Amino acid sequence: MIRQCILSILMFFANAVVFIFKFIEKPTSLFDNRSSKFVKYFSEFYSEHKRSIKEGLIALLICAVGDLCAGIILGNMTYFLETFPGLLVLIPGAIGMRGNIFGSFSSRLSTNLHIGILTPEFKKSDVLMENITVSFILTLVLSLFLAIIAKLICIIFGFESMSLIDFMLISLVAGLVSSLIMLPITMLISLKSFQNGWDPDNITTPLIAAFGDLFTLPAIIVAILILSLLNYSLILKYVVFVLLIVIVLAAIYYGFNSSEETKSIIKQSTPVLFICSVLGVFAGGIFNNSISTLLSNPTLLTLMPLFSGESGSIVSILGARLSSGLHSGLIEPILRPKKNTLYNFLIIIILAIIIYPIIGFMADESSYLLGVMGLGFDKTIFISLASGLILIPIMMVIVFYVSTLSYRRGYDPDNIVIPISTSITDSISSLILIGVSLIVTGAIVF
Repeated sequence: MIRQCILSILMFFANAVVFIFKFIEKPTSLFDNRSSKFVKYFSEFYSEHKRSIKEGLIALLICAVGDLCAGIILGNMTYFLETFPGLLVLIPGAIGMRGNIFGSFSSRLSTNLHIGILTPEFKKSDVLMENITVSFILTLVLSLFLAIIAKLICIIFGFESMSLIDFMLISLVAGLVSSLIMLPITMLISLKSFQNGWDPDNITTPLIAAFGDLFTLPAIIVAILILSLLNYSLILKYVVFVLLIVIVLAAIYYGFNSSEETKSIIKQSTPVLFICSVLGVFAGGIFNNSISTLLSNPTLLTLMPLFSGESGSIVSILGARLSSGLHSGLIEPILRPKKNTLYNFLIIIILAIIIYPIIGFMADESSYLLGVMGLGFDKTIFISLASGLILIPIMMVIVFYVSTLSYRRGYDPDNIVIPISTSITDSISSLILIGVSLIVTGAIVF
């Protein structure tokens, strides 16, 4: 059954790529024979930005497969969610944190590659080492902070939860495990995509976010299994806990005694990522508050990482493109969107209209193939598409103003835009997805 599911997903992915590209190409050729100004404008727009749309679409479809795997894992984590109360509060924040830290890492690499500071070869350089150090330090600090915030959210809202030490151990161990995987993947994707002539702004951020989604949940499961073993010896458990806290403190000390560039990135990123962690845990609180609905509809548990991950990837593509445009001078840092910014908005809208029905179909189909009772083909696709079309216009406005204002105030958008925008996306997408789902399933009646 699992093998059949994987093969079906891969076949769907391959056919979707071929179909969508043919669909996009065909209308363009028809539009050329019409006199409508709109049709001519769209034809010219597509001809000019065809490569960006295709690169973004391929990246998002690949991400969808990774997010689906994460969704399937989460859909089968009901035992862990029931055994370790409060875990669902931590999960969205942990997933978002990985995407924020390594998405910003890839965005900085992309900008440095675009402006020629970094070469696309795997060579030791100050820029690369500074970014690796920063990413590792931020992972440790944010993992600890995330655990504390998750416990506080549980206390404030009266959720049943595990102890603070258990939250910290799960968060720190999962952060370390996933970082050891994500660091080389981020560098490989960023450098090789640029080396092969692809625009990293369209490729790296969504792919890295998908890998973050994919590896975070298994890392959390590994952390839970380690915690379960440590519970057999409380002395060993407390020794491991103290050791991890010492490592975090040592990382903070090292970071603030490193180069000026390292300190600058840490100082700019840390407050932003703290805010993002709170937003991520808040999203987890929303899901935890609706846990009965989610556990009774595993398709929604499968759709949750898919919708959140793809939404974050779409928003990250916009953030990375605006950031590179501001750095290179193609986009002016003014508070009214001009031509190039509007073109980027249109690219994002096209990607959203295509990708949201696809991930709804994937969530429903995977539930069917795994023998899980789903919501139904039509309901799942409607929930995904309706939620996405409500979310994306809101996020385009937010991303535009965050990137423009941060650049105008002398901050590097690479350190701010993606973390802030994806975290806001996680929170708003949670509210919208749960709200639309409750309406469609009849849990809310007007």
